[in-house]
Amino acid sequence: MADSAGIQQGSPAVGAAGLVPAAPGAAGSEGSGAAGGSARIAAKKAQLRSSPRPKKLEKLGVYSSCKAEGACKCNGWKSQNPPPTPPQTDQQCSIVNLQEPCRSCSHTLGDHVTHLENVSEEEMNRLLGIVLDVEYLYTCVHKEEDADTKQVYFSLFKLLRKSILEMGKPVLQVQESPPFEKPSIEQGVNNFVQYKFSHLPSKERLTIMELAKMFLNQINYWQLETPSQRRQRVPTDDVAGYKVNYTRWLSYCNVPQFCDSLPRYETTQIFGRTLLRSVFTVMRKQLLEQARQEKDKLPPEKRTLILTHFPKFLSMLEEEVYSHSSPIWSQEFMVGATGGQIPIHTVISAPPVARPIYYSTSPVSVDQSTCGSPARKLASVLESNPVGEKRKASEPLHHEENKRPKVVGDIPMDLINEVMATISDPATIPETSLLSAHSARDEAARLEERRGVIEFHVIGNSLNQKPNKRILMWLVGLQNVFSHQLPRMPKEYITRLVFDPKHKTLSLIKDGRVIGGICFRMFPSQGFTEIVFCAVTSNEQVKGYGTHLMNHLKEYHIKHEILNFLTYADEYAIGYFKKQGFSKDIKVPKAKYVGYIKDYEGATLMGCELNPSIPYTEFSVIIKKQKEIIKKLIERKQAQIRKVYPGLSCFKDGVRQIPIESIPGIRETGWKPAGKSHQNAWPFMEPVKKTEAPGYYQVIRFPMDLKTMSERLKSRYYTTRKLFMADMQRIFTNCREYNAPESEYYKCANILEKFFYTKIKEAGLIEK
Repeated sequence: MADSAGIQQGSPAVGAAGLVPAAPGAAGSEGSGAAGGSARIAAKKAQLRSSPRPKKLEKLGVYSSCKAEGACKCNGWKSQNPPPTPPQTDQQCSIVNLQEPCRSCSHTLGDHVTHLENVSEEEMNRLLGIVLDVEYLYTCVHKEEDADTKQVYFSLFKLLRKSILEMGKPVLQVQESPPFEKPSIEQGVNNFVQYKFSHLPSKERLTIMELAKMFLNQINYWQLETPSQRRQRVPTDDVAGYKVNYTRWLSYCNVPQFCDSLPRYETTQIFGRTLLRSVFTVMRKQLLEQARQEKDKLPPEKRTLILTHFPKFLSMLEEEVYSHSSPIWSQEFMVGATGGQIPIHTVISAPPVARPIYYSTSPVSVDQSTCGSPARKLASVLESNPVGEKRKASEPLHHEENKRPKVVGDIPMDLINEVMATISDPATIPETSLLSAHSARDEAARLEERRGVIEFHVIGNSLNQKPNKRILMWLVGLQNVFSHQLPRMPKEYITRLVFDPKHKTLSLIKDGRVIGGICFRMFPSQGFTEIVFCAVTSNEQVKGYGTHLMNHLKEYHIKHEILNFLTYADEYAIGYFKKQGFSKDIKVPKAKYVGYIKDYEGATLMGCELNPSIPYTEFSVIIKKQKEIIKKLIERKQAQIRKVYPGLSCFKDGVRQIPIESIPGIRETGWKPAGKSHQNAWPFMEPVKKTEAPGYYQVIRFPMDLKTMSERLKSRYYTTRKLFMADMQRIFTNCREYNAPESEYYKCANILEKFFYTKIKEAGLIEK
């Protein structure tokens, strides 16, 4: 259906090929794309923030009122000689003269920016971000053709303009703040999953969870039609009510995707049934139509999910959305005895103003370049957020991390991918009994978290914010748990640290009450966190809560880029911390923590180094999946070996042992003789390749490696012991000269060098 703005009503979150919904201000005609607009603004902000301070002052002076004596009413400095065309990139950093007069009031630029002389760089960069958002909204106002949308853009433009003049933070002056309706769309879908599918086995329930996540993601990226478009499409609808929600959606969800100086919220968390009713029918129709159009582009393992299960899911949900008696939209909706509420986390992370304390247990990051883009392929959306998958790293791996030791007998990647295709869904992996010896320590706790029986929150006391009754009650509960479980610790000492604003606690909540937690203090400048208390109430122990608590704490710190834990463990806690990856081998330099952490008499200092590539809360699930892959590979190999060999008869003749490789059929199974190289020798097995280490041969004049030494050994090059040892020492010296001390190669050189000299001492080649 055509409309006045020239775009299709209700643009889908995942468009068909070639459909790129317009960014704010584009009026659907330019098709520049939301992602492109967001990326361009981010690039401009980064460029401006790296400019010299005088250039920043010039930019801010344009939007700053004159501070000269005499009550000047000029609201912004204007250059006497503006450039006829926009300056080139290399001219952006030219020195600005603060004595240049303003075209409006004749006062100098310095008079417009006197209030910024003592402002920090951080605050100046924040104001510059608002300036660029103002300029972008100014463009949107002039390009937008829809009157209602233009009015919202202009209101936000004035708000940001005022924030620059007053050096404040933009706060929308509205009668009602988010959330606008309870329960929210997210909560309603949660209730729907519980109401209709809680009786299903866990595998089927996980499939429903994935469908629910997909649906919520679509809403968060859905481009709403304007009120005028809706009036043309549905003349009998309550357009006035829709206009209110449309204005709220633009102000809190859509525009903040591009103008990040405004607080941003998720559509599914601040809107409820009313907005969902206004978009559901059109959204469902377009999603299913595009799914059919793009079915050939979908991954094979997703086709059944999208083309068969998703339409049924939407049909059942549609009945509950439009039903007047559906219980899922009641705020008193109670979950039955079959289990607790299933947490569904959508794509966008909620802004700090919306959730200042709560720590999401399964966060999913959004790339800045695609933030706010409603035009994503259906296949890419499905691949970006499968059940249980953690977020991908925002930065590419360093070259050193990409290179891994080549192990003899490695399985080809094409075979791995072929087997992986048969294990496309973690739900298809056979479940392990919680009482089995093979079940992970945290398996029971993880399942309880999925069902909503337990929750994890990072909380702490604050002297700046208004006291939150629930958080204070939890802190009191934590103080009680620590006091009961740690009787050697003075109660006053526990109370002081738990309520200290510098300390935080990862709390474990069950049935609304605290049953455990880990109290810690972060030292970002020193690169570590001290764990002060760790306990679970006695009647809830041996359920895997302690392991799951620590795994959540690890992921929380990876998110905050702190990769080391330190703690003093008493004799009863050493075993627990060892199971969690702690050891007495402290990786943090002593100078970093001496004077920072508290000493405890009779306790042992232990440390744990975190690996940012590991999703700790799902690690045991990953291991379980890897075991299933190995099992499948073994089954495939067994199916390929058809020949059955007779048993060995040589032992009847008195033979005591034979080489493994002489066993008939052993090589057909894929077995190969184990290499005799040291496990840390892999970086030195062959000459360094120029493609892997650019500039290596400019730094290292006399390269050496174990392959070259082997060839020299065979050719009888080493006529003396000193020649052999000199080449070996050169390998270690070259490695340490080229690589940084913290690198994996540097560490391998040290370990192998120590091993080498130990062996030659044992052989009597040098004095001990």
